[in-house]
Amino acid sequence: DSNALQDPVSLNVGGEVYTTTLDTLTRCQDSMLGAMFKGQLPLLRDRRGNFFIDRDGKVFRYILNYLRSSSLDLPDDFKEMSLLKREADFYQIRPLLEEIGRREAGEGGPAGRSAVLSADVDSQLRMLHFNLKRAPENYELCTVAVRVHTANVFCTSCAFVQLLCRRFSYLRAREGPLAPQPDEGRPNYLRLEWTPRPEQLPPEQYEKHRFRELAAAAPPPRGSLPVPDTRAFMEEVLKLALAEGFRVDSVFPDPADILNCRSLRFVRY
Repeated sequence: DSNALQDPVSLNVGGEVYTTTLDTLTRCQDSMLGAMFKGQLPLLRDRRGNFFIDRDGKVFRYILNYLRSSSLDLPDDFKEMSLLKREADFYQIRPLLEEIGRREAGEGGPAGRSAVLSADVDSQLRMLHFNLKRAPENYELCTVAVRVHTANVFCTSCAFVQLLCRRFSYLRAREGPLAPQPDEGRPNYLRLEWTPRPEQLPPEQYEKHRFRELAAAAPPPRGSLPVPDTRAFMEEVLKLALAEGFRVDSVFPDPADILNCRSLRFVRY
């Protein structure tokens, strides 16, 4: 009974027991795991009440961690890529299959080919004027300052740009989370623009101007964290870049204050 599912969820995968959340298991909604834990496929339980999946339990840890962070983290001496690929295919986690394909082609991860990455950010303060209805015939002219953040990312590795697209998501009240996409026809470029809503700005005015907030993937139970400014954005880029084998090459304007910089350059050999 899918209605009885609640966090945390314990799974017995081939004798290995894992504990996670429904949000993590349904992160890829069109996957087999997503279908299983949305009630679209039957579920089995072992004698201790854990949900049971008769698949390889050792490599499932990498699949689960990928769903948690949208990043494929493998040890340097990992020698079971074919098994991991087979399991990812069984669970039908398409982004993971694509990432494995890039790894096999030598395009992603610390052992991949050399690449250059740059990230530039900017913030602009805008004054927003609007009429606020106080009574049926009483309107008040209001002014609120909103800060619009922009980020431009370029990487010679398209695989890393796709990782960033899966790391971040746009949030709007009337729409579900929306993953950003690279520039049309330019898969090496990604542009993001987001505007956190000030408390003084009514939600309907925020929606009217089609502003969007930005969130970053986070470990359970939170699932995602807001990105309130360019500092938080640069922190996420830095964490992901270092995990993918990049190293910082230059920081502008102040190398001693990396998170508050306007421009970051990375290289990977």
